Amino acid sequence: MVQQGENTGRHAAGADTAGAQGSPSAEGLCDLLTMIDELGDRQRNVSVHDIREEIGERSFGPFLLVPAVIEMSPIGGIPGLPTALAVIISLFAVQILFGAQNLWLPQFVEKRTIDGKRLKSAMDTMMPVARFIDRFLKPRLKWLTKPPWVQVAAALSILICCTVPPLELIPFASTAPMGAIALFGLSLMARDGLLTVIAGLVSLSAIYLVYTVLLGG
Repeated sequence: MVQQGENTGRHAAGADTAGAQGSPSAEGLCDLLTMIDELGDRQRNVSVHDIREEIGERSFGPFLLVPAVIEMSPIGGIPGLPTALAVIISLFAVQILFGAQNLWLPQFVEKRTIDGKRLKSAMDTMMPVARFIDRFLKPRLKWLTKPPWVQVAAALSILICCTVPPLELIPFASTAPMGAIALFGLSLMARDGLLTVIAGLVSLSAIYLVYTVLLGG
């Protein structure tokens, strides 16, 4: 269960507005999941702060991708967790939207923790999918992973996050919008503009799905 942890403070994670700091093209989804998997293996409880420290200073992509992937994993079924992750993504996305150079989170968010064994198990479950996805990632159409398209992705991510709380009424229904956010994060990390286009289409589809399901449109 998500609970209060012991780590405090804010950690500024540097990222440029193009989402290209570090060497994101040299890392794939498997590498990112492996980092989190090992973190869960080392620690009994893993806080948001711990995950941010493990990710380190790199592109904006992981800050959208990691919370979305966690929500899409088996632990995404924990009541309240999808909404909590949507809040975290929204906080990051708002900063990206307004051109922040360093991303941060309030202390009360940084302190939130999850059981390390559950986190590791969830990452292990997602690994086969990650290996499959990594086969298709490559830098292309890089201009779609730079401003103003980074800000467009951030705005769509915020809009999608607003659909998550009501979708918690339907088990695992929030997986669809979180999938779109994960694609945006992955596209920025890999500098894959084609994936940005796909993420945009999935986003619009997810928004339409929410409209039809919740509003009977």
